[in-house]
Amino acid sequence: MQKKIFGQVRRAIHDYSMIQEGDKIAIGVSGGKDSLTLLVALKALSSFYPEKFEIKAITLTLGIGKADFSPVQDLCKNLGIDYTIEKTLIGKIVLEARNEKNPCSLCANMRRGALHNAAKRLDCNKVALGHSRDDVIETLMMSMFYEGRIHTFSPVTYLDRKDICVIRPLVYSEEKDIKGFIKSQGITIIPSPRPMTGKTCRKLVGDYLKEIQSDIPMVKDNIFSAIKRSGIDGWGLYQGQKKSRE
Repeated sequence: MQKKIFGQVRRAIHDYSMIQEGDKIAIGVSGGKDSLTLLVALKALSSFYPEKFEIKAITLTLGIGKADFSPVQDLCKNLGIDYTIEKTLIGKIVLEARNEKNPCSLCANMRRGALHNAAKRLDCNKVALGHSRDDVIETLMMSMFYEGRIHTFSPVTYLDRKDICVIRPLVYSEEKDIKGFIKSQGITIIPSPRPMTGKTCRKLVGDYLKEIQSDIPMVKDNIFSAIKRSGIDGWGLYQGQKKSRE
């Protein structure tokens, strides 16, 4: 499983030219399976990839719950990765001060902004996020179902307002393989303190896809292939950095 995940990450980085010589990359580490897999994979890749790069890990606290990030600290120490815990009040603002009925979008936007600011402060020119192939597909379906448009996030996005590049090296990796990797490595997952976890539109769409997959086993493969062939949102190979004003 390790060889498979590392190979997928290297192929995604190569296909979309995600990393260049001298890059300083901040990995957004929530403590979930995806971000921890990305952390381990990029650290392993940094030891032999032709373009030399540095990585740092950043975790945002939300000001709610009592998440214990000591297992992440220990993992980063063992891997020799600088680790920063960025304290925020995003959870309190969204759930208490704003009392949002549908808080996920606002929370995601605020977390994204806080992560980018922390990365810039640490002198990083790129941010790596642990979005998987399943996330790519689910985002496309959510955009069609709820917004009436064909859209999903890009493997590489340049944010000109922040002057920072966002990369997603796990876009070729399936959730089931990521779960297998985490289990095989004995890595401790940190439960999310967010109360909406498991009750989101994404979870609903993911459940629908699982139902469809029981009748059409290749449905996710076909959707992902369609995304790559369409060229939407920077999905054409070697398109480089897609500009955004996020």
